[in-house]
Amino acid sequence: MKLVRENILEIEPYQPGKPIKEVERELGIKEAVKMASNENPLGPSPRAVEAMREALREVNLYPDGSAYYLKRALAEHLNVGEGNIIFGNGSDEIIRMIAETFLNEGEEAVIAQPAFIIYRMAVKVMNGKPQLVNLRNFTHDLVAMGEAVNEKTKLVFIANPNNPTGTMVTHEEVHSFMNKIPEEVIVVFDEAYYEYITRDDFPRTIDYIRHGRNVITLRTFSKIYGLAGLRIGYGIAREDLIKDMNRVRQPFNTNCLAQVAALAALKDKEHIERSRSINRGGKDFLYRALDKLKISYIPSEANFILIDLRQEAGGICQNLMREGIIVRSMGIYGLGNFIRVTIGTAEQNEKFIKALERVI
Repeated sequence: MKLVRENILEIEPYQPGKPIKEVERELGIKEAVKMASNENPLGPSPRAVEAMREALREVNLYPDGSAYYLKRALAEHLNVGEGNIIFGNGSDEIIRMIAETFLNEGEEAVIAQPAFIIYRMAVKVMNGKPQLVNLRNFTHDLVAMGEAVNEKTKLVFIANPNNPTGTMVTHEEVHSFMNKIPEEVIVVFDEAYYEYITRDDFPRTIDYIRHGRNVITLRTFSKIYGLAGLRIGYGIAREDLIKDMNRVRQPFNTNCLAQVAALAALKDKEHIERSRSINRGGKDFLYRALDKLKISYIPSEANFILIDLRQEAGGICQNLMREGIIVRSMGIYGLGNFIRVTIGTAEQNEKFIKALERVI
């Protein structure tokens, strides 16, 4: 008798990138730069660090399971009700909650290919069926995704901007898509990189929630807020959907340090603006440098760039690592010739380009 459920055997474990210290130890190098996981190179807000320092004396106590103070501040920030918000141990946990709450065995979820790999994993855990729809020009093909919806479809996942391509779908594209989607289908908009968006035509997905649609919008404190190591993300949806998701949420799933840090980070507008400015400047520098090297890339709306090396990327990643630069090979997404590079500080970006010149 097999101990593990059959559908679990179909899931490939997620393979995270190596941490900086391990790379330095393995290769005998110092001052390695990690540009692989789309983290904020400026780190967290100083206010968040101070808030955590103050909260350390209370880590003997269980955290507030409802995240009362953070929820109240975030509701005001988003202009939604407190009952419209749920927190997770990163957005990853909320994705899992969505599948556990709404997906019955054999029901389908429409997912772009390639997109954030956790969507497929969450669906398969519940013995659901992922319906994969290829990107068009490295962007979600919402027309094709709409056509893939059928009577078995329960969920649709849309990463906007998309990871790993950095592309986005517009307000008009989403509006047309939503007009064709049956009311009973739940559409999940994963907006992890929302705060980096500068375009005016980005969709206002929270408006669909206000109008009563089955929409769940995901955002996170891991990216521009610089709190990836604390694992805290959130979802916004109708109150009845949030209540149902709370049935499967673990009671103390977000820790006390994450809550106080997120609350402080939310209020630090100066840090957010500085992070945006660093990202814009770094993106422009990398575009110019890649153009000069005649290396192709996908223009990005996020804090990373998908780069086409036009050759197998695994070896290039290893050689870059020996140069002290950690980037992400995209073979796991079926993009064997591509790497994904986080936009860093000016110094990090320059170091990456010089290393790429040497190893390409």
